[in-house]
Amino acid sequence: MGALNRLKTGLKQIGRKIVPTQLVKERYIYRRLGAKAGPIYLRLRTMDAAGIRSENERRVPASAKSVVFVCFGNIMRSAMAEHWMIRAMREERRHDIEVSSAGMHATSGNSAHPWAQLAAEGAGLSLVNHRAQLLTQEMVDETDALLAMDFQNKAELLAQYPDAADRVFMLSAYADPPLRGREIPDPYFGDEERTRACCAEIEVCVRRLLATLQKPE
Repeated sequence: MGALNRLKTGLKQIGRKIVPTQLVKERYIYRRLGAKAGPIYLRLRTMDAAGIRSENERRVPASAKSVVFVCFGNIMRSAMAEHWMIRAMREERRHDIEVSSAGMHATSGNSAHPWAQLAAEGAGLSLVNHRAQLLTQEMVDETDALLAMDFQNKAELLAQYPDAADRVFMLSAYADPPLRGREIPDPYFGDEERTRACCAEIEVCVRRLLATLQKPE
């Protein structure tokens, strides 16, 4: 029996070496997302690989008066986006847009990740007082636009809130090519340098988003 178990273990290890790492990663994500969000994620990923990105380049209507930035845990990307939006509005002397952020899997009350705090501080922002919050049905119902950071976020939004599909967008719709309509990767799996780069990318997108929203008369 021990020999059989060792054989199975050996075959698994060989299989891991043969199957590309990215394929293993995508399979894990697909399974984690489940029966509803998994197929949506696969479609988004396949379309992206084929260069078909018009759906992810949709922009928020100019008439929007509220936005919610969404990522996984609301401790890095969406937190930085919220605070960039608040800063951009302050610089433009605008008070007409309601801004918030949330995570699909956030632990409410968590502080921003240390890397995010450092990146924000370096850009003149402060995430010291930021506290994560879980996205709720009420938040979805009351906002004009839900801005996802990556395909996992978007797939889960579409799966969990199908009635809000027309209000789900990718923040990267406001990025320069080749990032436009693609993912803003989670720096949680990177390092401080990657987090700083992510913070800069998000600033560009958020400022362009604000510029497209109608100012009050």
